[in-house]
Amino acid sequence: MKFSNTEKEHLAKAWIAISLAFGIVLAGGLKGVMSGNIYSMFIIAALTVGVGFLAHEIAHKYVAQRYHCYAEFRSFDNMLLLAIAMSFFGFVFAAPGAVMIRGVVTKERNGKISIAGPITNIILALIFLILLIITPFKLISGYGLLINSWLALFNMIPFGNLDGAKVLRWNKVAYGFTVAAALLLMILSSKLMF
Repeated sequence: MKFSNTEKEHLAKAWIAISLAFGIVLAGGLKGVMSGNIYSMFIIAALTVGVGFLAHEIAHKYVAQRYHCYAEFRSFDNMLLLAIAMSFFGFVFAAPGAVMIRGVVTKERNGKISIAGPITNIILALIFLILLIITPFKLISGYGLLINSWLALFNMIPFGNLDGAKVLRWNKVAYGFTVAAALLLMILSSKLMF
């Protein structure tokens, strides 16, 4: 895979902003930031949601490039700022950016490119599940499981430009299995963490 310097900057900017937004929420919003809890929560967010976000976008890029398409990530800076601002109130709505693709993209190819991101989050959720069971790092593993299963499930919403709409148009069975796996992991994370 090839990454331009511009793309590297956009990925880094989005990773930091998403990690900061989720770190603020995990710290308890404005109160947690004021208490200094933000530093450890930022690191946890960077290792869980940050890695999940990066892997998700790189998976889209990888599959698109396998189809000989031009594919580069671009951050949506206004949405990143909105995500950080909203995090002080205890929630995050994030649309950090997208992989821009040019080339021959059929309905099947678009579905496969789109499903690559959520499948990657499901794989990461399974890795965090195993780590939750076998390591003492329960907080990071638990959040990694929760956040990656949530990222997979959220992206499979069949609406607008989300991955789910493209996957559903391509293959209803693949859509159903992916949603079921993400939902099962989401339920499992709530049972194991709370």
